[in-house]
Amino acid sequence: MFDFSIVTRWIDCLLRQTLGLGDFWTILIECVLVGVMLLVGYALIAIVLIFMERKVCAYFQCRLGPMRVGPWGLLQVFADVLKMLIKEIFFVDKADKLLYLLAPFLVIIASVGTFSFLPWNNGAVVLDFNVGIFLMTAVSSIGVVGVFLAGWGSNNKYSVISAMRGAVQMISYEMSLCLCMITAVILTGTMQISGIVEAQTGPWQWLIFKGHIPALIGFLLFLVAGNAEANRGPFDLAEAESELTAGYHTEYSGMGFGYYYLAEYLNLFVISGIATTVFLGGWAPVNVGIAAFDGVMNFIPGIVWFMGKTFLVVWLLMWVRWTFPRLRIDQILALEWKYLMPLALINLVLMTIVVANGWHF
Repeated sequence: MFDFSIVTRWIDCLLRQTLGLGDFWTILIECVLVGVMLLVGYALIAIVLIFMERKVCAYFQCRLGPMRVGPWGLLQVFADVLKMLIKEIFFVDKADKLLYLLAPFLVIIASVGTFSFLPWNNGAVVLDFNVGIFLMTAVSSIGVVGVFLAGWGSNNKYSVISAMRGAVQMISYEMSLCLCMITAVILTGTMQISGIVEAQTGPWQWLIFKGHIPALIGFLLFLVAGNAEANRGPFDLAEAESELTAGYHTEYSGMGFGYYYLAEYLNLFVISGIATTVFLGGWAPVNVGIAAFDGVMNFIPGIVWFMGKTFLVVWLLMWVRWTFPRLRIDQILALEWKYLMPLALINLVLMTIVVANGWHF
């Protein structure tokens, strides 16, 4: 499997030796290049997910979805982006303008920051620390602040209620998410993102196979908790149009609303990417121990494996959204604190026993 760290070393050598740049300018140029690539990828993935959501929704409702703007409706998302960019951004009377303006940026910072931890290929991880899982959960928690400030700063009672619902829901389900990732840390013995993926390379080494029952339970719990953490249906009560108009971003227009819209889809991709990284081998190919088969699988680039697995999980979560009805707030919290949280704790103990006795594959 090709190691992308070779590319970074080549660029570093080009800037330092060929162009004769010092440490400061080399690091600055490399950071700018990585940042631009990250933001371009962020935007492209958001566009693909929005179009995919509309088509998946249409399929489950026996409709066609976008068809008229461009071939097969491919330009519909670009038309919507253009419309959103040229819409006026207005301020609410008596709103806290500082919090009102700051909230969307906090949500985007949380999404982009967590997005940076995803391992796209061997050696292609933007942020890869020895405590990567811990830092990733810490950065993702910034989004809770953005959601709460949006409602509090809007001077709208519906937005405040929605923000409180959203904050409580996100904080609650983060507990189960973290416990599920800790089970993976126990099995792999590392908190580093790249280390978790490398531990899953080889025949039948994906965590859902290697850790058998506890890992499979953790994967399923992670999908449920991740769906709720991203405010996706049937857990999207914070945006319940029937009772809260549009939720915590009711008073936002133009790109103020657009940031929340983009963050929702990027959070969906991030949750799916983390599930792929932790439980489905990340960029690691399918290996079964047969030399001919494994040789063909290893020939496929790692980024193809990562994107394929991630979009498969995205499709599953979209399937759930357009199948189940929206839950009430008491049902959402009861599901977490009465069922998911205790089950995640029991599963954590079970995984510890499995690893301590060497019962994993």
